[in-house]
Amino acid sequence: MEEMLNQEVYEAPQTAAPQKKKRKKVKESVGDRVYYIITYIVLALLAAIVIYPLWFVIIASFSSADAVLAGKVFLYPVDIDFSGYVKCFTRSDIWIGYANTIWYTVAYTALSVAFTLTAAWALSRKTLPFRKFFMIFFTITMFFGGGLIPFYNVISDLGMLDTPLAIILPGTVSAWNLFMAKTFFQTGVPDSIVEAAELDGANRARLFVSVIVPISAPIIAVLTLYYAIGQWNSYFNAMIFLHDSNMYPLQLVLKEILIASESTVGGSGETILEQFRLANQLKYVSVIVSSLPVFLLYPFVQKYFAQGVLVGSLKD
Repeated sequence: MEEMLNQEVYEAPQTAAPQKKKRKKVKESVGDRVYYIITYIVLALLAAIVIYPLWFVIIASFSSADAVLAGKVFLYPVDIDFSGYVKCFTRSDIWIGYANTIWYTVAYTALSVAFTLTAAWALSRKTLPFRKFFMIFFTITMFFGGGLIPFYNVISDLGMLDTPLAIILPGTVSAWNLFMAKTFFQTGVPDSIVEAAELDGANRARLFVSVIVPISAPIIAVLTLYYAIGQWNSYFNAMIFLHDSNMYPLQLVLKEILIASESTVGGSGETILEQFRLANQLKYVSVIVSSLPVFLLYPFVQKYFAQGVLVGSLKD
């Protein structure tokens, strides 16, 4: 009898072990398969529409100008020729434009992020006096502007023509980015953290610098990315406010090179056909030269684009 009880006690844990249930695989219907096939085909077509123009610019930039003009360049480079890159990078104004663009982008991004963060933090606090008024004021700037001539007169009266300030200061704060940062502070910063810092004796400046900024890394990264890319690709303000070619950003330098290459210069020894070939090749090279830093940077910051879209869901 004791042996039987011992055997039952010994076997009890084995029989009590839970059995894993096998999940039944849901069988796809014919309609589901047709839907997936159509979806994949549409996505593949959309990807080709987006990727192919970029791929064509890349292969055309180091293909022979004659091959490009003859329509021989389609999927791969033909008669590889780097003369366009050589002519582009041997120009000193290209390197000056690169240096100017880097300087403008770094200064503009630093000021923009600093101003946007401080203004967004203030607007996110319900204790801010006239908070609704400031919200309406910033919202109006998203839909209405004074126009180009008043804008030029303001820059001229402030003495910023032909100075880096004309490129860095205008548009320092974007209303959309401001509201995006405000939403982040409202949803991503708990009130308990603010209350704890205030109980520890932190004033408002110390609270913002020592507590809010360190936990705002995601929105800082998003703002830095948006402002930096926007300034890197900008050329309109430089075209309007700068007259000294030594202060031109890269985009404006490339524009001047294309215009110069498309015009016939007397006594240059080049025929109109040769200049047309050069202009056509420089057209593709300039796209690569101006976009190369962004291409190299994008894989490392791709996730912040998605964060920017999620954070940008406005909420008052």
